Amino acid sequence: MHASALEHLHTLRDLLRYAVSRFHENELAFGHGSDNAWDEAVYLLLHSLHLPLDRLEPFLDARVLPEEKERFLQLIQQRTVERIPAAYLTGEAWLQGHRFLVDSRVIVPRSPISELLAEGLTPWVADPDEVQSVLDLCTGSGCLAILAALAFHNAEVDAVDISEQALEVAQKNIDLYGLDGRVTAYRSDLFERLPESEYDIIICNPPYVNSDSMQALPQEYRHEPDLALAGGDDGMEIVSRILRDAPRFLKPEGMLVLEIGHEYENFVQAFPDLEPVWLSTENSSDHILLLTREQLQS
Repeated sequence: MHASALEHLHTLRDLLRYAVSRFHENELAFGHGSDNAWDEAVYLLLHSLHLPLDRLEPFLDARVLPEEKERFLQLIQQRTVERIPAAYLTGEAWLQGHRFLVDSRVIVPRSPISELLAEGLTPWVADPDEVQSVLDLCTGSGCLAILAALAFHNAEVDAVDISEQALEVAQKNIDLYGLDGRVTAYRSDLFERLPESEYDIIICNPPYVNSDSMQALPQEYRHEPDLALAGGDDGMEIVSRILRDAPRFLKPEGMLVLEIGHEYENFVQAFPDLEPVWLSTENSSDHILLLTREQLQS
C-alpha cells in the first residue's frame, strides 16, 4: 500500500508534505471542518499522534515510530481513496472551539449558526440570561443544541430529530457536556411528536439541498446521511413545513433562526411575501435567516 512512504518518510514535516501532496493529487473536497489540504493534514497528523491540536511547531522535525507512521498513512489512505470525511476518521468534530463526538449516523457539524450562538445571537437577543427555552430542530449530533445551552445559561433546550440513530449520537454529546436535564433529546418528525410548548428561540439547520445539487455533491458528502441533506426538488420541502408550523411553538416575541445554505434563490421564489432578516457570518450573508412569530403568522 505505502511501503515506499514507510521507508522514506521520517518526521512530522515529511508526513505532512506527503499528505498534502496526496490530497491535491486526489482532488479532495474540503468542507467538513477545514477548507484546505494543509489544515486537514495537520489535524489528522496531530490527532493520530495524540499531540495537542494547536502545537505543531515544536514537533515538526520530530521523528515518528513505524507504528505511528503506519497509523497515519492508513488515515491518509482512507481519506484519499474512500473519500471519508476527516471527522468520521477521528470520531470527532470541532465547532467554535468545542469538541463533538460524531460518526456516519450524523452529518459533520459545520453550521454557521454556531457563530451566531457564540455571540449569544446579539443584537437580536437583548439579554441572553432572559432566554428560558430553545428548540433545536433537526439536531443531528446535538452540537447546536449544546452551543445554545452554553450561550443561554438559564434556558432549557429541546433537541429534536427524526432519526433514532442521530439521537444516539446527540445523547452522547449531551452526556459529554454534562447537560443531561437541561438539554433533552426528542424523536419527532419536526414538530409532530413534540409536547405543546412555546419557545423563545427555534434554531434549525434542516435538510435543504435541492435535488440537482444532491446529484452533484462531492463523494465526501455521500458518506453523510441523505436524510439530513436532501430537501426535495427546490430544497424547500422541509423548510416550508417548518415555516408553517413554527408560529404554534413560539412565544409572542419568539424568533426562528433558519439555515438554508446556498438556496437563497429558491427560498425567495418559494416564499416571495416573507421578508426575513438575513444574518451575516464569516463566510456568508444569505445562508441564515431570522423571522419573528409575527412575521410567520402573517
